[in-house]
Parts: sequence; C-alpha cells; structure tokens
Amino acid sequence: MAIVVDIDVMLARRKMSVGEFADAVGITPANVAVLKNGRAKAVRFATLDAVCRVLGCQPGDILRWVPDGEDPAAQQSPATTHSPGG
Repeated sequence: MAIVVDIDVMLARRKMSVGEFADAVGITPANVAVLKNGRAKAVRFATLDAVCRVLGCQPGDILRWVPDGEDPAAQQSPATTHSPGG
C-alpha cells in the first residue's frame, strides 16, 4: 500500500513553481521533492493544512491510496478526474 501525494497538477494549474510553493507552505524545496516522489514517511497536519491553504484544495485532492502491487503512475489523480457535466 502507498499513499501518493499528487501536487504537480495543482502546481501547474496555479502556475506556481516548487520554490514559490515551498516558501508559501513554509518547507524546503527538498521536502517538496520528498512529498512529490513518495519518500515521505509522515506529514504533519500543520503541513497538510498549509499545503491545502496554499493550493486552495482539500486533502483528498492531493492524497490518494494505491493498493500493493499497483503502479501509482497508472492511476489517474483525483485532481485530474472530471465528473460528468462538470
């Protein structure tokens, strides 16, 4: 099982660089890379709150669970999923 952090799409939609995002959230660009690359072992709620505040999103927009044995890259991010008529 893996928890995947999908922030690339959100950053692109907001035309925000990793450096700008890191500064706004209050973390280092290296820690942003840790989140993006799936190497984070834990995320503080305060950090998650800041990420969601900066991106204007809900936690479920950037976090998703991938079962063991499945490729996280093969699944579509919730941030890119569109509902019918929306």
